[in-house]
Amino acid sequence: MLRWLLPKSALDEADVKKGLKFLLLDGIFSQVMGVFTGGAFLIAFALLLGASNKVIGLLAAIGPLTQILQIPAIYMVDRVRARKLLVVVSNAVGRLSWILVAAMVWFLPQSSQLPVLLMALFVYFGLGSIAGCAFNSWMRDFVPEKVMGSYFARRMAIAVALGAALSIVAGAGIDLYKKFMTPEIGAYSILFGLGAVAGLIGLTFLSRVPEPKMTSEPGRGLLARLSPPFKDPNFRQLLAFLGSWNFAINLAGPFFTVYLLLRLNLSMTWVIGLSVLSQIFHVLFLRLWGNLADRFSNKSVLSVAGPLFMISILAWPFTTMPEKHFLTIPLIIAIHVLAGMSTAGVNIGAGNIALKSAPKGTATAYLATNALISGVAATIAPVLAGIAADWFGTQELTLTLKWVKSAPILRELNVPAFNLRGLDFLFVVSFLFGLYAMHRLLSVKEVGEVEEEIVKTELYAQVQKAMKNVSTVAGIRHLTYFPYEKLKDVAASIGILSKRNKEDP
Repeated sequence: MLRWLLPKSALDEADVKKGLKFLLLDGIFSQVMGVFTGGAFLIAFALLLGASNKVIGLLAAIGPLTQILQIPAIYMVDRVRARKLLVVVSNAVGRLSWILVAAMVWFLPQSSQLPVLLMALFVYFGLGSIAGCAFNSWMRDFVPEKVMGSYFARRMAIAVALGAALSIVAGAGIDLYKKFMTPEIGAYSILFGLGAVAGLIGLTFLSRVPEPKMTSEPGRGLLARLSPPFKDPNFRQLLAFLGSWNFAINLAGPFFTVYLLLRLNLSMTWVIGLSVLSQIFHVLFLRLWGNLADRFSNKSVLSVAGPLFMISILAWPFTTMPEKHFLTIPLIIAIHVLAGMSTAGVNIGAGNIALKSAPKGTATAYLATNALISGVAATIAPVLAGIAADWFGTQELTLTLKWVKSAPILRELNVPAFNLRGLDFLFVVSFLFGLYAMHRLLSVKEVGEVEEEIVKTELYAQVQKAMKNVSTVAGIRHLTYFPYEKLKDVAASIGILSKRNKEDP
């Protein structure tokens, strides 16, 4: 086992091919663990323990907060120079903490369970942060750059597809458990235990992925290693974008499940079903976004996928005006479809643009700095959101349309045109910060980037091709109509881009 955890001086094609296969298997089992121990299941578990909005915000902040451990992780990576060893050992200890969470509901008093959950999550995410620093640097040197976008898209697609199927089974299992067994929280104990086992199995596959030796560098202090990312003008712009983006999405993201369970009073079956629906569209669009990222650029993909995700957030308040209405369920379904489509592009673009912008062989400090800045933003956002959610819970803003008929009898008709209360305010604020983040993206430069309109046109064409094959609705033809005169503009733009690349390689 120790031999597998040490770096190799050189990797041949067979090593890379075998390693990519084991990396795929690790992604599958790690996704299974993520599904069973996170998302709606974790929030529902916390609510059963009596968690308030502030605690929900704190739960969401623990993961990003532990990103500060990226700083000592940089030193550890450079001193140990065995990234796989750090990844496997740190993740093994961290994932074992879920065994404690699974067992505590049977032997700890309920008053102690919430603090223990927070402590276990801090250990899990803290050690995972150290492992993530080493993992990102390891992957930057291991995965061939020419297939990086498409490979990670495929890895994510397979893992998310399996996770979606298992989440349905898990949701049904929880409902079945509640009918025949008590207490309800015991179902989550079983789920978390299975998640921990899946995570540990994933590590056995990850340990078989070879690691190339790190590039030798002259000895420098920790601060000296952290300074290059901030001295790089373009990477500073990238940090500004990713930091503001993470702040925006973490204002609203932790409270989607709370909104569905408490505000819309949906069952866990509905919540999991909506999550699976979003994941299905996430999977369907992962390869498409990955191919677009490889053909054009990650920035171009982000410039299209980012605004789509912000629109899905802004749509949440319209599900209640001021209460549930006949369009609530269709709108919730549409939100999850759009969110699944767009987050696929955001995940591919944001992850790969950071990897691509980090210098090969010396990527540890760049990627750790990126994780640190994004982590600080994602830590502050849900904590502020949790505090604000309690305050907004007593606030309401309503715009009403009034129709008055004065004769022969005075009659009035009041129709709520717009209503915000409680968590609705968080969604609107999140949308506004998201717009600012997209503005910061304009300043980021990436090799090979093209105009946003080209990516939109290509996306439209790919969706049209897919819909043509699967749709049985005649009216859908108008939605898939493609203005072929646009091809001239696309061809001209690509021609200009090619000419520029030849003149300025």
